[in-house]
Amino acid sequence: MRVHRKFRGGLLESAYEAALKYLLEQKGFNVERQVYLPIYWDDVRLDQDYRMDLVINGNIIVELKAVKYIDTPHRRQLWNYMNLTHLQYGMLINFSPDGLYSEWYCRDEITGEIDKVKLL
Repeated sequence: MRVHRKFRGGLLESAYEAALKYLLEQKGFNVERQVYLPIYWDDVRLDQDYRMDLVINGNIIVELKAVKYIDTPHRRQLWNYMNLTHLQYGMLINFSPDGLYSEWYCRDEITGEIDKVKLL
């Protein structure tokens, strides 16, 4: 919320990414930015990589957006990263000009199903 209050909406995603990384590191979190995610076909690495916006403490993927509305393709991008890495938690944050929006997801370790976390 601090990042959105300071910058508001309208900046490029990379500005929010850099600010969020800085603030999280100030709180003692280990944050990696633009983490390469290679793609494999069986044991062969393909000449295609994805890049995850932020990975926090090696176990939470944070996918950032700076768009008007979050839609299914944005969610699927995060879900694919969670499935490819087998990481359990993911968060989608949108720094929209209309306000800050976020969704948390958890991948079941046994079934692999990804469900939206309902925050109380």
